[in-house]
Amino acid sequence: MPDSITVVAAVVERDGAFLVTRRLDGTHLAGMWEFPGGKCDPGESHGACLAREMREELAVEIRVREKILGVAYDYPERSIALHFYRCDLAGEPVPQLGQQMQWAPRAALRDLDMPPADADVIELLSR
Repeated sequence: MPDSITVVAAVVERDGAFLVTRRLDGTHLAGMWEFPGGKCDPGESHGACLAREMREELAVEIRVREKILGVAYDYPERSIALHFYRCDLAGEPVPQLGQQMQWAPRAALRDLDMPPADADVIELLSR
């Protein structure tokens, strides 16, 4: 199994709905919905990574708040350490990579096709 990669995800809630984006074709887990974020560069803090990824993917600044959950998950092709942080947006997100974006109501989170590693946070947020 290759080394674990560190991934951070922004959990942004507005009016009882959560910001999710769809993974692009040609990427790991293509077509699945996810909380926006990405892979941390070596030595990069979780907060710096989240801010960078949100600028790159959605052209929006964020305020990183508390960590909600951390999970380790083994996919067949890679292991990940995934950290979810509650975040506030400073502006409106605009997809920069051609990805789909939506505000998913809390009750609809379980119905979205999301990565298996997100199961615990979806359970937590759906309560």
